[in-house]
Amino acid sequence: MTTTADTATALVIENDPTDDLRRLGEWLTEAGLDLRVLRPYAGDDLPDDLTGYAALVVLGGAQSAYPGPDGSPGAPWFPRLEGLLRKAVRHQVPTLAICLGAQLLATAHAGTVERSAAGPEVGPSVVGKRDAADTDPIFRYVPLIPDVLQWHADEITELPQGATLLATSTRYPHQAFRLGERAWGLQFHIECDVDMIAEWATDSAILAELDYDPELVVAVCAEVLPDIEEVWQPFAARFAMLAQGRLAGAEPRRTLPLLGQ
Repeated sequence: MTTTADTATALVIENDPTDDLRRLGEWLTEAGLDLRVLRPYAGDDLPDDLTGYAALVVLGGAQSAYPGPDGSPGAPWFPRLEGLLRKAVRHQVPTLAICLGAQLLATAHAGTVERSAAGPEVGPSVVGKRDAADTDPIFRYVPLIPDVLQWHADEITELPQGATLLATSTRYPHQAFRLGERAWGLQFHIECDVDMIAEWATDSAILAELDYDPELVVAVCAEVLPDIEEVWQPFAARFAMLAQGRLAGAEPRRTLPLLGQ
């Protein structure tokens, strides 16, 4: 991992061309973090380890974190990506995994992800912060009931052994969690802008399944974006500060390895 007093670089894994960094990228760079984006769907090779990187960010996508009926992974690079996630947790490299990324963080450590029996979850929502979040180095300052955006049909039905649940909701209990000391998984989205949501809403199978009006979905999501920025821009800034070694009181502790590392 690494960083100097002047620079720190996060490795960003973009799993789907429709889900890039957007606003999250702006927030991280504004907080002083350099970003290197790899797009394995376009042929970029994933590294063997995280040498030279101060952080890892794993984004969402339309794929499933679990294998298909024939046993093949949701994407050819997922086994290698899960290996990187295990190394990140083992070596306490600050990691932020969003939606599909959070599901892969879970499956990489023997958690369970399945098609949700509750059905798809789409649009503005709130989640409830758990008491454990009060001592979390970056989640502690998140409001008690923060606004989020949801867009998923799969869910984490079982967290990895040793994971700390940080936020929950009634239909989908595992909304945010920490693995080890420095890896966070968010089932919801914080990176979206209106253009991204509009692209997702176009010919969306999930919206068709829910019988939702795409234009209405885009409109209600757009209304809540300022509230999401108010909560999650500071969260992203704290993550960037952690990666740069500038977050007071967030020094890594020595811990026993987690299952699956």
